[in-house]
Amino acid sequence: MSVHSRLLLLIILFSIMFSLPYTAIAEMLSVNGNKVNLRSGPGQKYNVRWEYGDGFPLQVLKKKGKWVKVKDFEGDSGWIYRKLLLSKPQMIVKANRNTDQKINIRKEPGTGKKIVGKAYYGVVFSTIEQKSGWVKVKHESGLEGWIKRSLLWGY
Repeated sequence: MSVHSRLLLLIILFSIMFSLPYTAIAEMLSVNGNKVNLRSGPGQKYNVRWEYGDGFPLQVLKKKGKWVKVKDFEGDSGWIYRKLLLSKPQMIVKANRNTDQKINIRKEPGTGKKIVGKAYYGVVFSTIEQKSGWVKVKHESGLEGWIKRSLLWGY
């Protein structure tokens, strides 16, 4: 392989790597338990900034000892004790913020498929499968269906 071909291949590889969405390559975790505190620093002495419910997906920013700095889908960040986080894939509805509009949950992936339910902004789902820009999810109520990936945040 010539030097020119190698250089071109290297440029293509870097372009692909840096064009991926950050959340696609970032470590993600989810909250394990109800009323889990997000703190301003890595320890119980720090102020509680927010409280999360079970399954809430979070992006890992940094680790320090037994604490993990995380960011949520609205951009809020802080520290959570590591034992209160799991590697369980979860999604949260990010569409329609500050509205009362709901997104559709469908029987199969596709905008023309039957609607089996609806969800508001901020509703959390367990991730079952991802396929062709769609995510099969399950709500704690038992409702299962497909949601367009662009309407969700998580993994």
